[in-house]
This record gives sequence, C-alpha cells and structure tokens, in this order.
Amino acid sequence: MSLNPIHVAVLMGGWSSERPVSLMSGEGVAKALESKGHKVTRIDMDRDVALRLAEAKPDVVFNALHGAPGEDGTVQGMMDLMGLTYTHSGLATSVIAIDKELTKQALVPHGVPMPGGRVVKSADIHERDPLPRPYVLKPVNEGSSVGVAIVTTEGNYGNPIAKDVKGPWQEFDELLAEPYIRGRELTTAVIGDRSLLVTELKPKSGFYDFDSKYTDGMTEHVCPAEIPDEITQACKDIALRSHQLLGCKGTSRSDFRWDDTQGVEGLFLLEVNTQPGMTPLSLVPEQARACGMDYPELVEAIIAEAIADKQAGTK
Repeated sequence: MSLNPIHVAVLMGGWSSERPVSLMSGEGVAKALESKGHKVTRIDMDRDVALRLAEAKPDVVFNALHGAPGEDGTVQGMMDLMGLTYTHSGLATSVIAIDKELTKQALVPHGVPMPGGRVVKSADIHERDPLPRPYVLKPVNEGSSVGVAIVTTEGNYGNPIAKDVKGPWQEFDELLAEPYIRGRELTTAVIGDRSLLVTELKPKSGFYDFDSKYTDGMTEHVCPAEIPDEITQACKDIALRSHQLLGCKGTSRSDFRWDDTQGVEGLFLLEVNTQPGMTPLSLVPEQARACGMDYPELVEAIIAEAIADKQAGTK
C-alpha cells in the first residue's frame, strides 16, 4: 500500500536510557517517509514537546520513543489530550505493557505462559536470594534488556549479592525476580492483525543485553529461526494473542525464552514491546523484510493503521 503525501512529526530521543536507540529509530523512520514523498518534522523530545507538536500541526505523529515517558503512557496521554493522531499503542495498553508484572496479570489468566517470580526490594537482595539460583533480576519498567542481571551459583555478584557490586540493585529500588530459563532466545513481531516470523537471537558472548542488541556483529539473527514447526506456530500464536489481549496497535514484538529440552512446554513469553526498535539492526524491520515488506512500506503501514484507528474512534 502507499499513502498520499501527508505531514508526519517523528517523535524521537527523549531522556530515557534508550535515547540513543530512539534517535536511530526516529531518523530511520524520517528518511523512509521522505523517500516516499511525505513532509517530515523531526522532534527530539524535550520538556516543551507539547508546544512543539502544537506548532508543527502534523497530520499524524510517528512515536519513535523508547522507554519512559514515551512508552509508558505519559506521552500517549498528552497526545490524547491534544487530539493528535499517533502511531503504536494507546495510553492504557502502554501503561500495562511496560510494566512486566502488570503484563503478567493481564496475560497469564488467559493461558499465556510466562515465568513465575515476584517483585522484590533491591535492598532485600543483599540479605538473601529472592529465588533459588539461577534466577534473573530486571527492572519492572525498562526495555532493551536495560539493567538485567543473571544471578548464578558461581556468579561474580557474591552470595548474597554484595552492595558494592555493580548491578541493577544500585539503580532501581525494586526489581522483578524470575527463575532463569535455560535455552534459546526467540522473538516474534506482530503488525496489525498478523504475526510475522520467529527470529532466534544468538549473542556472540554473554546474553542478549543492551550492547548485544544494538552493536553490529555482536548477535547473530537467524530469521526465520531453525526450530520445530510447533514452536514457530506457538510463538506466532502467543505473540498475536498477547498483542490483542493487551490492545496493542501498529506493531509489537514479543520476546520468548525456549528450553529446547522441554518441547512446547518449555516456551515462555518474557515481555511484549509496544514500541519496538526501528533501527537498521532492529528485529521488526528485519522480519517485515523477510516477509516481502520493505522498510518504507512498514513505516507507512504503521501510520495507516493509526489513521484508520483514529477515524474509527478505536484509540
């Protein structure tokens, strides 16, 4: 499909830990739109963002922000109040999906398999382990694997974890503790009403952390993943169902861990990303390309859904 020329404000940057990724996503989107003949206003979000959007008067805002406040419902609420048409998920969905514990509460009762675990005070983990080792500690409200720590029996964090050792416990007052799921890292993109493919992520060293995600050459992307058909179908079904249950719009990306010794019973959804990256190394554009949709077409498809949702009053 191709849109008639419109004016798009690309909202990017901001002040979250994912600012550099957002800037790359936003610039990629802006260039893609310009290549299709659209007028583009680039907005690096600051505290005057509402004024800058009001001055720009765009037909639609492409939300290329990652992390708070662009992914947690704050910016969505502001744009709702301003009556703006914008891409990706709305306020309520954004509030739930960025919070890993709220996401579990929304999805697990509907049969979506997710790891157990609980939210713990960071101060408490210096006294005792919240779960049997190995386990994972992660911020409740961050993306891009920011602040993730895998605590193993022979790990270098200490036993119990030492206060002076670098880790997310020094940055966040609360953390989500989950059992560590051995095995393979899988991810599936959803665009509109269909799930695309499954990609397996194979970091060259360590695990799929922030650096592995955004440093060229540090992670091998196997797309489509070389996994059994039943696992591929399960990932696609869970990703689409989660997208729909949460009320996601535009595109989302569901991340999984799969214990390949356990078959489909070893597959667990970790999180649903409502503002997945749009950088050259990002997974959603890669899967779309493998399905025959080039980058500018992907950007236009996301914008077209936002316009349709606004006209239908569904966001």
